[in-house]
Amino acid sequence: MKTFQTYSEVIASVGQEVAVTDWITITQEQVNQFAEATGDHQWIHVDPERARSGPFGAPIAHGFLTLSLIPRFFESAFAIEGARMGVNYGLNRVRFTSPVPVGSRLRARLTLQAAEPLEPEGLQMTWLVTVEREGADKPACVAESLARSYGARA
Repeated sequence: MKTFQTYSEVIASVGQEVAVTDWITITQEQVNQFAEATGDHQWIHVDPERARSGPFGAPIAHGFLTLSLIPRFFESAFAIEGARMGVNYGLNRVRFTSPVPVGSRLRARLTLQAAEPLEPEGLQMTWLVTVEREGADKPACVAESLARSYGARA
């Protein structure tokens, strides 16, 4: 995990890949829970038997489930000393570039694209998040994520 001591250290990292997370495994239980939470019960996600004869040969995770892992990836990849709070500020661009079959292992590469001070005592960061699937040629998801941090030293 990368630990920044100040917002100035974060700003100095603009343009760099800051972290590569550990792998996490996507389970059918996660997919089913996501379907329950969102109401998206499409068979390609929640019916493993039917999905085996579908276009991907297995059930796949919802694209938005993959996207929703970004806070988990951030949490495990970097910290800012003294920050009281971090918030998701939104997304600029998201693409789901390949499917995520249940049982896949995912990790994220985090590249800091921009960092701008917010008054008082805050920082807005723009992250390029590339979610990789182990063994796949293409990433599962590429997103530009905006995050804000409050309370650390400048």
